[in-house]
Amino acid sequence: MNWATPLTETLGIRYPIIQGGLAYLARAELAAAVSNAGGLGQITATTIDGGPQQLAAEMGHYRALARGPFAVNFAIGHHPIEDILDVAVAEGAPVISLTGGNPAPYVDRAKRGGARLMVLVAGVRAAKKAESLGADVVIAVGQEGGGHIGRDDVGTFVLTRRVVESVSIPVVASGGVADGLGLLAGLALGASGVEMGTRLVATEECMAHRQYKQALVEAQEADTRIIERSLGRPGRVLPSRHVKTILDVEQAGSAMEEILPLVSGEVNRGAAVEGRLDEGFVWAGQASGLINDIPTVKVLIERMLAEAEDRSRVLNQWMFSET
Repeated sequence: MNWATPLTETLGIRYPIIQGGLAYLARAELAAAVSNAGGLGQITATTIDGGPQQLAAEMGHYRALARGPFAVNFAIGHHPIEDILDVAVAEGAPVISLTGGNPAPYVDRAKRGGARLMVLVAGVRAAKKAESLGADVVIAVGQEGGGHIGRDDVGTFVLTRRVVESVSIPVVASGGVADGLGLLAGLALGASGVEMGTRLVATEECMAHRQYKQALVEAQEADTRIIERSLGRPGRVLPSRHVKTILDVEQAGSAMEEILPLVSGEVNRGAAVEGRLDEGFVWAGQASGLINDIPTVKVLIERMLAEAEDRSRVLNQWMFSET
């Protein structure tokens, strides 16, 4: 198949596959593995230990491991990002992605060094706004996705179609993508590529704890839970004792001050990186039901491309065979 799309041309990548921002987990090793396999890897900025200096070091580490474009991801709304954003720009990040909040205050700052800008959205209005602000790419995340999702519970199929018909810049489908069929489906919906988060956690190069990865292998599509609805920022996670506590507290109508310590970044990090799953929470999308192994990134992406090509041939046979 010819994998050139408006996304690959805009970002200078070989295949239309983007790695999600993955709080605490999107480090140089994973980003480099994705980029070396032909996709676009991302380095997380707002949850990296050590602040601006460590981000610069992480970008340098990436460049020692891989050639080609990568993105630096900024989760806005919960962390001050001006200092680390300036570092990413000064260090020549080829792509910057903004997620989880209003990108308007940061667009000019992000693009002044010539970086391409991606903005994650969960609705048509936000997609149009991102385009008007100067985004080069929008990532449309459906409610199936892991981590923070939109408040409207719109699935990836419908959201992708609506965003594609509403903007003129490349659109990336995100949420529920874990294999080659998901890649092909995203392209069929009019997207120029796909983003994967949950699937890439369960790879050898991801620094997630082995217990987290194994939990993704064992999970089914209906196992995930939604936390933080009462805070107006719903997020999809794997179940655990701690998650049940969060849901019970939210259901009881508790004040924000009681909920926030239960959903802090440190609680997430303790589970995702250190393996204390029952004492915390880990982000996971419904695509966990499609995860059956923990391959290297290279094997995963090569398998995805082969699956997409095989399915494309089957579809062509169905549609164009003589009856």
